Amino acid sequence: MTELLHRSPTAAPDAARVRLAAERVRLAYDENVVVDDLDLELAEGSFTAIVGPNGCGKSTLLRALGRLLRPTSGQVLLDGRAIAKTPTREVAKVLGLLPQTPVAPEGLTVADLVARGRHPHQNWLRQWSRDDEAVVAEALSWTSMTDLAGRPVDELSGGQRQRAWISMALAQGTDLLLLDEPTTYLDLSHQIDVLDLVARLHAERGRTVVVVLHDLNLAARYAQRLVAMKDGALVASGSPAEVLTEQLLAEVFELEARVLPDPVSGTPMVVPVRRLR
Repeated sequence: MTELLHRSPTAAPDAARVRLAAERVRLAYDENVVVDDLDLELAEGSFTAIVGPNGCGKSTLLRALGRLLRPTSGQVLLDGRAIAKTPTREVAKVLGLLPQTPVAPEGLTVADLVARGRHPHQNWLRQWSRDDEAVVAEALSWTSMTDLAGRPVDELSGGQRQRAWISMALAQGTDLLLLDEPTTYLDLSHQIDVLDLVARLHAERGRTVVVVLHDLNLAARYAQRLVAMKDGALVASGSPAEVLTEQLLAEVFELEARVLPDPVSGTPMVVPVRRLR
């Protein structure tokens, strides 16, 4: 039903409830350990950006949080339950993950892609309905994609494709949204367009958002909380002002930089000086 798009922003008394957590998680590809003994809690209604240098384990962690990668030790908890033991359909009703470069089948239209977001809510007893149709229509409208509903996804611009995938997540009705580098390959104006949309999902629809970003200034501007990683470990967590210090930039990014107030948002703005090594 259309109320899936109308969840109210999280009320203050519930803001501290942990929706998603990693407990002593170790993540590896074959024998290559990427993340080791990592703890992380993500509160309901929060907007968290995971930052760090290339290869530090950001995307790997996000895949584990989204149940695409099973830890070799430790566990991921969704609403206090082990996500690995939760049925896939139940996870898909509350958690949506957009990978870095999602691929749609050739010729698939935007409307058909967004309609796929309704699959977790259907079974042999509950088939496609007018309510599903209404949810898809509203998702397309909310992301300004209605006029492109009949276009094949592979014919869209990069920014339009990202909005189409976000539309699918919106139609999915999840209140937890994980995005891996949603601004990759986009020019600056489309980066802002996509992040503004994600920020609206958080502020106006109460979604809990976790996003992996490379651009520290955009991360500081949009996220309430930054989680900084290096070599598979979490090294800092807090507000952008707490995390983006000149000392941390030197230690984590091997970068000499100045941190100044962003003249537009007032959030920390990183001005690189030189690479340290």
